[in-house]
Amino acid sequence: MTTKTKQPPTKTTGDAPAQKLFAVASGKGGVGKTWFSITLCHALALRGKKVLLFDGDLGLANIDVQLGLMAKRDLNDVIEGNLTLPQIITPYEAGGFDVIAGRSGHGSLSAMALPRLQELMEQIRGLLPKYDAIIIDLGAGIDRTVRFMAAAADVTFVITTDEPTALTDAYAFIKLSHAAGHGDNLKVVVNQTGSEKEGEATYGTILKAAKNFLKISPPLMGIIRQDKRVRDAIRAQTPFLVRSPNTETAQDLEKIADRVVAEILV
Repeated sequence: MTTKTKQPPTKTTGDAPAQKLFAVASGKGGVGKTWFSITLCHALALRGKKVLLFDGDLGLANIDVQLGLMAKRDLNDVIEGNLTLPQIITPYEAGGFDVIAGRSGHGSLSAMALPRLQELMEQIRGLLPKYDAIIIDLGAGIDRTVRFMAAAADVTFVITTDEPTALTDAYAFIKLSHAAGHGDNLKVVVNQTGSEKEGEATYGTILKAAKNFLKISPPLMGIIRQDKRVRDAIRAQTPFLVRSPNTETAQDLEKIADRVVAEILV
C-alpha cells in the first residue's frame, strides 16, 4: 500500500482575488522579519484593508510582545482543541488589524505533526473570506514547518539584509522552495540597508545566484532603509508608522504596501 505525502492546502483560484494569504520568511533571524510583518499589516490597514496577522513562529512566538498586546487566548488553545481560530483572534486597535498570537517556549507547537499542520493551514485559509489579507510571520530558519507554511501561501516575502549569513540563508530558502515546486510565489525584500543603491546591490547578489544555479528570477518587492528609530519603536511597543511616520524607512514600507494593494490585492 502506497502512502500519500501530505501537500499544502490548495490555493484559491477563479475570478475572485486569489493572492490573499502571505507568508514572511527570512532563513536567518535578526533581519527584521517580524517588524516587517507587523508594519505591513498596519500599512495595509491604513489603506482600508481588513488584515489578520498570524504568529507562525511556532514555539518562539513574539508578535504580542512587540505589540504590547496582552492576548488572553493564543494558538495553543486551538492546538489543544479547546478553542477554534476565530475564538482566539485579538483586535490590535492601535494598528487597526487583528492578531492570532502564538505561545513562546511551547515545544509541542514547533514539533507539530504534518497532518495537524495541514489542518491548521486549512483553518487559516478558512478565515480568508473575512479578510483582505492574512499575513503569517514565519519562524526563522528553513525547517519543515516553515517551508510547509510558506508553500501554502499565495505570496512569500523573503526578507534579507546585506550580511553574508542573511544572504546565504535567504538563498537557501529560495533554493528549497524552488526544489519543492513553489519558487514562483517568492518576492524579495531587502531590509536594513544604508541606501537604495546598497539595497539594489544586495538584491543583485541574490538574483545572480538564483539565475545562475536555479534558473529563476525572484522579483524584488522593495528596499527598506535602516533607521535606529525602528528599534526605538519596538522598545516602546508602538507602531512604527505612528511613532516615525515621516521617515525614509516608513516611506519605503508604504511603497511596498502600495504595491501589494495595486498588484496583488486586486
